[in-house]
Amino acid sequence: MEHAYMGIDVGSISTKGVIITKQNQILSSAYIWTEGNPIGAVKKLLKLLQEGFDDKNYKIVAVGTTGSARKLVGTVVGATVVKNEITAHAVGTTTFHPDVRTILEIGGQDSKIIIVENGVAVDYAMNTLCAAGTGAFLSSQSHRLGIPVEDMGEIALKSEHPTQIAARCTVFAESDLVHKIQVGHTKQDIVAGLCAAVVGNYLNNVGKGKKIIGPVVFQGGVSKNVGVVQAFERALDTHVIVDENGHLMGAIGAAILARRNKKRTEFSFDVEDMEFVTREINCGGCPNNCEIICVYRDGDLIDSWGNRCEKGHIVAKKASHLKDVNV
Repeated sequence: MEHAYMGIDVGSISTKGVIITKQNQILSSAYIWTEGNPIGAVKKLLKLLQEGFDDKNYKIVAVGTTGSARKLVGTVVGATVVKNEITAHAVGTTTFHPDVRTILEIGGQDSKIIIVENGVAVDYAMNTLCAAGTGAFLSSQSHRLGIPVEDMGEIALKSEHPTQIAARCTVFAESDLVHKIQVGHTKQDIVAGLCAAVVGNYLNNVGKGKKIIGPVVFQGGVSKNVGVVQAFERALDTHVIVDENGHLMGAIGAAILARRNKKRTEFSFDVEDMEFVTREINCGGCPNNCEIICVYRDGDLIDSWGNRCEKGHIVAKKASHLKDVNV
């Protein structure tokens, strides 16, 4: 039976997962919405991954997690590797595009840029404060225009004169959008303008001060929007590569990191049937007053973090059973 490796990327908007072989071939993949419930999302994700997984010929021996909920999800699935998004995306991208120098990534609520030299990430920047350069901005404007967000890219390509839309923040962009609609700009020009606004906001905020050199790889959910891809190519005056699995690259990177690590695990999809609960406990044992996150599986404590001294560890240990926690 051949070895396989799982990677899970849990973000604020979407949760992604892959199972790969030693040769980085994808055996199973899934992409779902997190819906504010990372544990519930991972359970759904595992069910989908299991449906597409060949368990007769492959055995999962290592699991990697990344994303904003990587620690929590790593505890739930018994991850052998827990890594930040920058590392996971860089590893995944450089594996398939070894010559890449700049990685552009735009997700649902945040975005990032990674600068690569000789296959190693040497600089990066993230934006989690303004939605104007993210997928959430495009989604909200698509509702205002009555256009499915997945159709915006193709509509943008039909424009010959993209509308200039203020992109310095979501509020200004929305008010400007309403004005442009009222004065008679066509939908395709407005949509193309929105795509350009996302790119302009991204380059002025996330990419500010960064030397963007090709080859450039664009990934994240927004990379599926061909209008944004075109806007990037116009702004950067270079070809922008979009990997067909770019929306899964964080998960792929996590799986590759799990494969490279020597730790192995007896992974089981039975996690889907287990009950997980998280609780926050205030230590109060010293002036730090740490907020300790405890994770319980079927009522028993399996992990905790957040303590900055030994007293916090003692408090978490005392709450080793969910019934001991005051809620």
